[in-house]
Amino acid sequence: MKPMAHLGVGIGWRPEIADAVERLSGLDWVEVVAENVCPGHLPESLLRLRERGTRVVPHGVSLGLGGADRPDPAKLAALGERAVALGAPLVTEHIAFVRTSSPVLEAGHLLPVPRTRDALDVLCENVRIAQDALPVPLALENIAALFSWPGEELTEGQFLTELVERTGVRLLIDVANLHTNRVNRGEGPAAVLDAIPLEALAYVHVAGGIERAGVWHDTHAHPVPPVVLDLLAELRSRVDPPGVLLERDDDFPAEAELAGELAAIRAVVTARPAAPVKPAAPVKPAAGRPAGPAAAGPRPVEESARTRVALGQAALLSALVAGTPVPEGFDRRRIRVQTRALAAKRADVVARLAPELPAILGGPDPYREAFLSYAKGRPMTAGYRRDALDFAEDLLIRDLPADPAARRRLTAWWRDRTGARPPRRIVRWARALSGRAA
Repeated sequence: MKPMAHLGVGIGWRPEIADAVERLSGLDWVEVVAENVCPGHLPESLLRLRERGTRVVPHGVSLGLGGADRPDPAKLAALGERAVALGAPLVTEHIAFVRTSSPVLEAGHLLPVPRTRDALDVLCENVRIAQDALPVPLALENIAALFSWPGEELTEGQFLTELVERTGVRLLIDVANLHTNRVNRGEGPAAVLDAIPLEALAYVHVAGGIERAGVWHDTHAHPVPPVVLDLLAELRSRVDPPGVLLERDDDFPAEAELAGELAAIRAVVTARPAAPVKPAAPVKPAAGRPAGPAAAGPRPVEESARTRVALGQAALLSALVAGTPVPEGFDRRRIRVQTRALAAKRADVVARLAPELPAILGGPDPYREAFLSYAKGRPMTAGYRRDALDFAEDLLIRDLPADPAARRRLTAWWRDRTGARPPRRIVRWARALSGRAA
């Protein structure tokens, strides 16, 4: 595999800290959420960073390459356009699924794929489709998870190793996610690092989180804890990472604190020479599957495998966002935690995208109460912006908010964004009658 270009130490660029990022000394590169930038209208801050020679890498969150469906060509084209516009040396995404097509449901979050042969076959084919469509190399990130799938056939290390062998994709290793999975799924980070092909490493993520009631939440809104820096050092003892990046997505600290975290990361990276990269242990093939080069080459995915993956993912996502029974074999307590986390994230993201809604509804607490009530019966089907409009429509159909002035403001807000007449209670009756007729 061709050596990865050296990136150095970087930080996740976010609009809220754009000015601080420009002032950080010794910053080598930044990563930007791909879906948050428009190729023809890049933020001035990113343009200035590029003019200074700071590399910018787009990091996608919506492809869902671990999903049962083949990648959306439009999403792949959009990701490729951002890579070209930013002059990026590569693009990155996640080993996750984010939606189902039957039923149509959006998680609004990265969910783990089952580490089964079917899921690996589907993922590998999806990755190859993405690689063929993208103008630059692709790297995939290991994700943090609150729960495990029942009946898994491969370890994390085996899954990642065979993915690399079969597709040539690079890896983005998030050491914070390794810690998350140690707490939540009992998986040893050292075993993962020992098993994966570190020569495929593109770069490393470092982030903070918090533990509540025995569950680690990968918040990206807390300082990087010492245990995560220790895992960075563990990885550093094995390989000299081409790049290391600090992620922070919320509750942004003062500029001096960001600089301090970057300094701590840089100290780990430069502490001592890394040991020579050791080849990963070979993956033991399952019965009936060839070993060696034949196993690593492309092989078509049977549609029955996609169907099995689709059924499993649909049953799980329906339980998480639509209130259907939890599939057999899952830890029900963990699924309840994930359900609450998904609803809370929906509320938070919608409030950021539409800050007028909390103001109209009387503040953060009344807004949150109203949104969580709405979310129980209305799973997301078309992204967060549509979710904000659907939430407002749901309130208006129920003649809410109760205050007439607030209701007029909400009606005006909704009409400004849809160009439609405001929904009335009769709309709800018509929908109910239509449902009975069907």
